[in-house]
Amino acid sequence: MIIAEIAQAHDGSLGILHSYIDVLADTGIDAVKFQTHIADAESSNHEPFRIKFSYEDKTRFDYWRRMEFTLEQWKEIKQHCEEKKLEFISSPFSNAAVDLLEAAGIKRYKVGSGEINNHLLLKKIALTGKPVILSSGLSDIKELDMAIGFFKEHASDVSVLQCVSAYPSKPEEWGLNMINEFKQRYQIKTGYSDHSGNIYACLAAASLGAEIFEFHVVFHKAMFGPDTKASIVIDDVKRLTEGIKQIQSALSNPSKKEHTDNILSLKNVFEKSLAVNRFLLAGTVISFEHLEAKKPKGQGIDASIYQTIIGKKLIVDKQPWDFLRSEDFQ
Repeated sequence: MIIAEIAQAHDGSLGILHSYIDVLADTGIDAVKFQTHIADAESSNHEPFRIKFSYEDKTRFDYWRRMEFTLEQWKEIKQHCEEKKLEFISSPFSNAAVDLLEAAGIKRYKVGSGEINNHLLLKKIALTGKPVILSSGLSDIKELDMAIGFFKEHASDVSVLQCVSAYPSKPEEWGLNMINEFKQRYQIKTGYSDHSGNIYACLAAASLGAEIFEFHVVFHKAMFGPDTKASIVIDDVKRLTEGIKQIQSALSNPSKKEHTDNILSLKNVFEKSLAVNRFLLAGTVISFEHLEAKKPKGQGIDASIYQTIIGKKLIVDKQPWDFLRSEDFQ
């Protein structure tokens, strides 16, 4: 599953949000992910993070309020996604947001890493019976064990994503080794949630067997938004999805290095036969310096066994670049 996260890149504008859905429909992704915020339920004026970080919002609480949409608007967003053959996914940040998404008809939840220890929210989501994707960015391994164990106890279809809560994240922070560690530890679908701002991290994750990919998208890196620097631009999404699918195709078709008829025919074209590089009279004893290898194979003695004629005596004259054959020797 390849998930493009719009998050708050719409900046509270339904028009911009729907434009993202339209343009992402042709990029090869499988799903679009949003964040569902209800300011009164999830935050307060005491929230210290990113105070006065925008021209429009005095507090973070004001920002969350500006990111809100009504139930009818969420239904329209989901419908638009489905019309474009994209799955609608969202991360709720309160129990009230879960109720809102349930009413909108959501089919799958994403749990942001900051909610891993919000056991109240985990319980609310588990009770829906819907599949869940967990991000691991702000959790340690014990907290992640607890959250995954909790969903397994509730028979939830749970997946986990390696994630780094750095915006943007540097290559030395990606933690790609955790993909296989999570696979072995939890025996569930494992993927990568990217905040690097480029396409390389997800491509690397694909080569390591990741099954789910999530990345932020934005129309332009100069746009306002808390995730802009950690996002990729729309023009790169198609390149990324094509790269992921090609890597997955390669991994699912391992090479065994057993020659097929097609390879054998190519070998006959590209491999070479022995020839001489100068005029040689009958009676000449062949040395390494007399030899060249020329295409194609099968015109006499294979270049791979040149040692077998070193020291042998010619019984015929040879012109420069003539092939050598076994009958040319005593």
